[in-house]
Amino acid sequence: MDSASSTGLHKEPLRDVSISERNEYELNGVVCLRGMFDKAWINWLSDAFELAIQSPGPHSEEYTPEGNSGRFFTDLEMWQRLDSFKVFVFDSPAANIAKQIMGSNRVNFFYDQMFVKQEHTEEWTPWHQDQPYWAVVGKEVCSVWLPLDPITKDSSLNFIQGSHQWSAHNPHHFGDDTPYEGTGLPELPDIENNLDHYEIVSWSVNPGDCLVFQGMIVHGAYGNYSSEFPRRALATRWCGDDARFFQREGEVAIPTTDPGLKNGDLLDCDLFPRIDFD
Repeated sequence: MDSASSTGLHKEPLRDVSISERNEYELNGVVCLRGMFDKAWINWLSDAFELAIQSPGPHSEEYTPEGNSGRFFTDLEMWQRLDSFKVFVFDSPAANIAKQIMGSNRVNFFYDQMFVKQEHTEEWTPWHQDQPYWAVVGKEVCSVWLPLDPITKDSSLNFIQGSHQWSAHNPHHFGDDTPYEGTGLPELPDIENNLDHYEIVSWSVNPGDCLVFQGMIVHGAYGNYSSEFPRRALATRWCGDDARFFQREGEVAIPTTDPGLKNGDLLDCDLFPRIDFD
């Protein structure tokens, strides 16, 4: 496997996270960080996405029905089979950004997920919280969402500010909106038909910017209405000091294989590697 040093890529972000940005994350559960990744990383991931799309993994999904315009494609755990994504996990600025935002002394990588909405794709990303899909507990759990294309607000992620303080709600399958079984969790309220009840925030973003959001914040997205650009983004998930493995009742999406951990364990294992910082 190549490393960042051997490929000319830089492990450090283009700048540090500011105190005000970290405070915004703590208060709202999400922050938009401008200009964190250089163009070399965007080009690296663009090539990696092409490879991943040509050789999809066992958990890839197509959400656009046959006959509809565009394409909504997702895949995950690319780092386990494609070296380009593994280099990004261990050698990109993402882990450092997560560490700064969470204020953690330690960071474990959790998993990666790619999202592709081609031009003129109507399918939505439904309102949801991430963490109820996962076998992990703790407040220091976040995603670094990195766009590879210019994305306007109407196609970007939407977040309910402060909803990272909400209790856990039942996950749904994206493909058919069926609820996860056996979790005992309540359903989310009808957000889409009551948007004026919530403080919703979104940003137009460019390649090199990233959105960082806490695992419990409620978020979703509409289709990609652009006729000029696809909407490609890589979400990497990170866990900090207080994160622990916890396999709750009912369906769980992540991990997809047994990591060999017991409830309450630190995440240190081959599946959730701890990232070393020089």
